[in-house]
Amino acid sequence: MSKNGVLDKYGVELIGAKLDAIEKAEDRLLFKQAMEKIGVACCPSGIANNLNEARAIAEQIGTYPLIIRPAFTMGGTGGGIAYNQEEYEELAMGGLDASPMSQILVEQSLIGWKEYELEVMRDLADNVVIICSIENLDPMGVHTGDSITVAPAQTLTDKEYQRLRDAAIKIIREIGVETGGSNIQFSVNPVNGDVIVIEMNPRVSRSSALASKATGFPIAKFAAKLSVGYTLDEISNDITKKTPASFEPTIDYVVTKIPRFTFEKFPGAEPVLTTQMKSVGEAMAIGGTFCESFQKAMRSLETGLAGWGLNTNEKVPSLDTIRSGLRTPNPDRMITLRYGMLLGMSVEEIYELTGIDPWFLDKLQQLLETEKFLKRTPVTEINHDDMLAIKRQGFSDRQIAFASQTTEDEVRKYRKGLGVKPAYKMVDTCAAEFESTTPYYYSTYWEEDEMISSDRPKVMILGGGPNRIGQGIEFDYCCCHASYSLRDDGYITIMVNSNPETVSTDYDTSDRLYFEPLTKEDVFNIIEAEEPLGIIIQFGGQTPLKLAVPLEKALSESTLKTKIWGTSPDSIDTAEDRERFEKILRELNIQQAANGMARSYEEALAVAGRIGYPVVVRPSYVLGGRAMEIVYSDEELERYMTFAVLVEPDHPILVDKFLENAVEVDVDAIADHTGNVVIGGIMEHIEQAGIHSGDSACSIPTQTLSETVLATIRRQTIQLAKALNVVGLMNIQFAVQGEQVYILEANPRASRTVPFVSKAIGIPLAKMASRVMSGKTLAELGYTQEKIPDYVSVKEAVLPFAKFPGTDVLLGPEMRSTGEVMGIDTEFGRAFAKAELAAGQVIPMSGTVFVSVNDRDKEAIVPVVQDFLDLGFKVTATINTRKVLWEHGVKVDLELKLHEGRPNVLDAIKNHAVQLAIITPSGSEARADGITIRRSALAYKVPIITTIAGAKATISALRSLQKHPLDVKALQDYYI
Repeated sequence: MSKNGVLDKYGVELIGAKLDAIEKAEDRLLFKQAMEKIGVACCPSGIANNLNEARAIAEQIGTYPLIIRPAFTMGGTGGGIAYNQEEYEELAMGGLDASPMSQILVEQSLIGWKEYELEVMRDLADNVVIICSIENLDPMGVHTGDSITVAPAQTLTDKEYQRLRDAAIKIIREIGVETGGSNIQFSVNPVNGDVIVIEMNPRVSRSSALASKATGFPIAKFAAKLSVGYTLDEISNDITKKTPASFEPTIDYVVTKIPRFTFEKFPGAEPVLTTQMKSVGEAMAIGGTFCESFQKAMRSLETGLAGWGLNTNEKVPSLDTIRSGLRTPNPDRMITLRYGMLLGMSVEEIYELTGIDPWFLDKLQQLLETEKFLKRTPVTEINHDDMLAIKRQGFSDRQIAFASQTTEDEVRKYRKGLGVKPAYKMVDTCAAEFESTTPYYYSTYWEEDEMISSDRPKVMILGGGPNRIGQGIEFDYCCCHASYSLRDDGYITIMVNSNPETVSTDYDTSDRLYFEPLTKEDVFNIIEAEEPLGIIIQFGGQTPLKLAVPLEKALSESTLKTKIWGTSPDSIDTAEDRERFEKILRELNIQQAANGMARSYEEALAVAGRIGYPVVVRPSYVLGGRAMEIVYSDEELERYMTFAVLVEPDHPILVDKFLENAVEVDVDAIADHTGNVVIGGIMEHIEQAGIHSGDSACSIPTQTLSETVLATIRRQTIQLAKALNVVGLMNIQFAVQGEQVYILEANPRASRTVPFVSKAIGIPLAKMASRVMSGKTLAELGYTQEKIPDYVSVKEAVLPFAKFPGTDVLLGPEMRSTGEVMGIDTEFGRAFAKAELAAGQVIPMSGTVFVSVNDRDKEAIVPVVQDFLDLGFKVTATINTRKVLWEHGVKVDLELKLHEGRPNVLDAIKNHAVQLAIITPSGSEARADGITIRRSALAYKVPIITTIAGAKATISALRSLQKHPLDVKALQDYYI
């Protein structure tokens, strides 16, 4: 905007980091020159703006592997590690393409060096403070967002830390960041202590969020104040109220962050970690020692772990497999490391394979020794001191129970009988030198309790844990709004969560914050300490829902007066349980697609034979469409039942008739304890049923549904909410085939669509639901009827396919999006265009459209292609699609498939002769040609549409854009 003259035109000043400082830090050449000027060593490297320059740099450095880092990108996008010339040229081209200024930094590999980060702040008076030091457990070669990180740094001597500190201060001054936070990354040679600077982010980063949560020092909040002229000594520390922000934080505990991966969502993508970030979220834990915080972080990941080991009966792989898994960074390396230790691998051997500092490996070896003690000692023979020592290493009751072959409840009862209970310590920014006034707690077994008591009524809100596909910040939004509204109503609000990336774990979002794992043990410990009136489990997604029944049972067996607020756990289970739910549907005469359950291929075959193909198959009790597929034949069904899922008697496979060409509809509603129900919003999906709702674009209000269909949806929503005794939020998914309405599923909890609906209608549904759960009625809140806006809001998914080379980009029943955006305007086409632009999908205004569709879509594509031709586009199609188009009088050119000769569609994509691709899959669509074409289109930034409905929506957007350009309007102005 500055270079285009927009800021000057409107008299806007860039504050905080000026443009020259941003360019100096982000432009790889300018940054290198700045470091040479102040005498801070950089890695041997070169800057390339084209492939020939990249080749020359590789020749100059002379050895592989080489690191490619594109300029002005985030999360290492477009970068990577090249181990040979062919791989190097491919990565160099990708990096040049990913960089908005077509520039890459090529570095000599520092794989094996240790990596550290310093969070630094500066004000206009040139005061500089170091907020936090962070050490990556993984050595160089793994993006810091994908690495386990520990704060404060554990293996630096004071002298080494001072060297990094002095260098960081010199760097922020030389780059010229006038005010605010910056993240500076260093690498240290473990052999001789040499230090180099890797890069600097002249802004707050994901590490800044981690550092803020780790120290209680709100970096972004203070950066905003500094940018308008405050100095650090003028800003009061929110935690202590006594020290200024110029007082550097000091922490007397250890913080561990572990990233969360979902490679299982992207078949074909190699689960290898490099310099391009691939994690979708992270969990953080605080403990008195590294071991305690590490084990707490492991069980915070929501992957079924109770800690580092002692989870299930393990099948330990061979030493060769273990060595391979240790040598190559991957999401499971910490588990593989444990297997190596179990088989007797030494710390020295593991260090040689991984580059993980021996200090950390020694600590992990200590955990293994304790594990061996637990396995040979009956729980009733563990004395007080031993139990205290075990808990101080972060072992959960569940781990102890598994080792001693007893139950978690028995361990808990025995431990409490010994008098071994957690203490709750405050995060105070100053190692307890000054008293904290903000109740921001973590549990530990090392110190005395610092909890502040209160007689005011309390309510506890359970968060969603780490972000992952299917459960992200949309649930965090709901948790925050619950806290805001109930605090306004006079309650002390208590937030429990383990996610450092979210607003819910800001220390000032709730009256009390517990940064803790969301497990039965950890949550119930807090319940016993705080004794809240109520617990809200509906807003954190699947994580707290899984705790509903265990917590309700534990509460019923205790003397506590705490209740679970809102819809009862039994009603939630009714909606989740296929048989119980179907009974209610029959009673209400609500139609559901023909279906059945199967525990074997033979049973699945029988169900499919009864209801007819195609069918949707999925495991019961899944989140985000995990392992869900549409199958069209006996052969595909056999493959699914044999290879795609692990079929267990306790978890049957659900088989549903797939409703072809049906429109999917999402409904969010709210109900109070008197039985009043109000619909928040009815969302029509743009993609047909069969695409996971989290990956589908959708619109409020609906665009194609008849009033009869809408009346049926409204009636059935209210019937179900009453039948399930919903108190709070509810989400229902329908499929509409013609005028027939079928219910797909009902979730009596907050859904991922609540933030979108709330913003679309201008009514904060989560706040309303919180007050309803506390006992208020919808009438008391003044919300008694559905609001249908006179403007259009479109939600679109953001998909991370570029981060996962090798995976197909097709959308299906399994969710893959990592976020979403929203477009809003007075008509659908313009709102959809805004949503596409926000999602990074540039809609071409002219050029060539390539079309290849399956047999089921060939008739439907005819009017779509005609529309593109009418809009002035050229269209090419594969032979069978072209044949149908010609038969309907629509003349288009032929484009060869890969196996049909040259030049083919791949050549056209690589020659930039295709500006838009419409490709719909057939059957299981695992064909190599289709995957290659779609991956190439992605690599060459050709927008890909994989559904007919998506193509029709794109035409609506193009028509709107051709009429007049997009304009802007504040969200609040739509509500007036």
